[in-house]
Amino acid sequence: MDVSATGAGAKAKKGAAGRKAGGPRKKSVSRSVKARLQFPVGRIGRYLKKGRYAQRIGTGAPVYLSAVLEYLAVEVLELAGNAAKDNKKSRIIPRHLLLAVRNDEELGKLLAGVTIAHGGVVPKINPVLLPKRTAEKAPKEGKSPKKAAKSPKKA
Repeated sequence: MDVSATGAGAKAKKGAAGRKAGGPRKKSVSRSVKARLQFPVGRIGRYLKKGRYAQRIGTGAPVYLSAVLEYLAVEVLELAGNAAKDNKKSRIIPRHLLLAVRNDEELGKLLAGVTIAHGGVVPKINPVLLPKRTAEKAPKEGKSPKKAAKSPKKA
């Protein structure tokens, strides 16, 4: 008969997290809440381990990566929301994402090789293709008609 496990002088067994058996259990706090992030730190940590990017993954790596991904998402969504508002739309569509990314210098560099499906292209007309406006073709109203109709110069 084991006296240490039973009887009057027995110590209470400790369970998970060092709490006494039968006591109230503390509510678990996720690492995302601790880091004040919206992106899932635990899931990103699991993907880092499962992806075998390295033999060992530090505890700060998924937190840092979550923060970076959240920052990029917020930045793109803010610019896309502005593009949607400029086009008088209440929903962000792929076109707005493309306009947001391509009009921002740093995001454009980051996503230079990325094709956004149904995004279209950034509107731009090469200045060479635009019709030329000269003073001879479009005279201003204050000038005399003699100056507007010049004869060609002799070479």
